Amino acid sequence: MAPLSKLTVPELQQKKGKEKIVALTAYDVIWARLLDEAGLDLILVGDSLAMLVLGYENTLPVTLEEMLIFARAVSRGVRRALVVGDMPFLSYQVSREEAIRNAGRFLKEGGCDAVKVEGGEEVAETVAALVRAGIPVLGHIGLTPQKATMLGGFKVQGKDLASAQKLLTDAHLIAEAGAFALVLECVPAELAQKITEEINIPTIGIGAGPFCDGQILVLPDLLGLFEGFRPKFVKAYASLAQEGRRAIKAYLEEVKKGLFPGKEHSFTLSEEVKKALGLSK
Repeated sequence: MAPLSKLTVPELQQKKGKEKIVALTAYDVIWARLLDEAGLDLILVGDSLAMLVLGYENTLPVTLEEMLIFARAVSRGVRRALVVGDMPFLSYQVSREEAIRNAGRFLKEGGCDAVKVEGGEEVAETVAALVRAGIPVLGHIGLTPQKATMLGGFKVQGKDLASAQKLLTDAHLIAEAGAFALVLECVPAELAQKITEEINIPTIGIGAGPFCDGQILVLPDLLGLFEGFRPKFVKAYASLAQEGRRAIKAYLEEVKKGLFPGKEHSFTLSEEVKKALGLSK
């Protein structure tokens, strides 16, 4: 079988208006391999790992060093999909020089193909600087979790005229800055459709309706592993938390009762060795 060729940024962009882009988050090599084998186009090493893997209350505490550990793990498991590293809070806001240096680490050390940054007009010049430095950028507007406190919490964005016009302007600015695609999070479907039609790069929705050029979800949400708050836009395709509990409980009971490990799970000595040790009956 011929080796799979790596999906490139131009190839992803060519899907706009022709073929839906499918993306998910991943945080380790096992799931990265499974997602890649399934044929996903884009795998995001999301800073959502702050809460889902590291146990923080939100995404703000996760560090660049922590993100790079998971980026390396994911990239080792991917042969075809575009791997995008999520730049954590304060890794790109301080200065353009620092943003370039930190983003470059995702490519050099993390094995990523691109980075993602949150924000609109306020980060457009940073996006342009990253692109000039040869670093592909995935934009992200709408509900931007790193600014959730400023936005009044995890709420739908762009519902009134002023905020809708700002999101439309932000989308154009990020596209013009050179981002190869744009995540739209928690945006009304009609506004997401207008943005998708007006900008020349693919849009990838999460809680932004069916009219985007692609969709992304957080993997533990899709698998039913995270049982906390479930946003309206999430569809759980499995209930792995329940199945995991069942398997762990069965294991616990079998060990307690002496049913596991059984003979089929055990190794045995040869008759010769048993005889020498005085174990033969």
